[in-house]
Amino acid sequence: MATRPVRRTSARSLVGLSAQARARWRTMYAQTPYQKLPWFDPGPSRSTRLAVSTGFLPMGGSILDIGCGAGSNVIFLAKHGFVAHGIDISPGAVAAARERASKARVRVDVREGDALALPFADGSLDGAIDHGCFHTLPIRRRAEYATEVRRVLRRDGRFVLTWVAREHTGARGPPHRPSVEEVARALEPKFLFTRTAFQAEREGGGPACYLAFLLRRSTPQPPRM
Repeated sequence: MATRPVRRTSARSLVGLSAQARARWRTMYAQTPYQKLPWFDPGPSRSTRLAVSTGFLPMGGSILDIGCGAGSNVIFLAKHGFVAHGIDISPGAVAAARERASKARVRVDVREGDALALPFADGSLDGAIDHGCFHTLPIRRRAEYATEVRRVLRRDGRFVLTWVAREHTGARGPPHRPSVEEVARALEPKFLFTRTAFQAEREGGGPACYLAFLLRRSTPQPPRM
């Protein structure tokens, strides 16, 4: 699939994550080797594998991993013929992802970026994935995040969202563990649900209850005559 080059956006009135949040994530990667962080998995997420194997993500398309961490999903996408982009708020994560991609001999675009102010032009991407970013955001900003993801996707763009659900009761994990209903409220009507949530098996020693939605960017309905 031919894709347009991704352009940087012009200045917008979006307000990104707080300085406190930025500092917290940067400190985590600065103080701890990425391999020892509780969310690190050397391979792609189950939901990403599913989206690729079923053709949900358009083959050869331009796909963004939001909160890409050390780049496991970005590398997997690049190996499978996608134009792979990744953003993370932590310079340490970006450096790790770039180093791993270089060792894997794949070409990726990984840069520092804010999930609430994505550095991509309107309608410039075929799809996006989020494995573990959504549930770290402040509750009051979930709908704003969904609007921002929708902005960068093309008409009928695809979105794969995976989060730690409220049903996960482990001591470790994100502070905001939304239910299916709460996620749906944040995403509708910006996205159309194409698959129901599923419960994933434990991955990489992490939380045992990941849920995933496979979604399609909605388009405004024409006014009735």
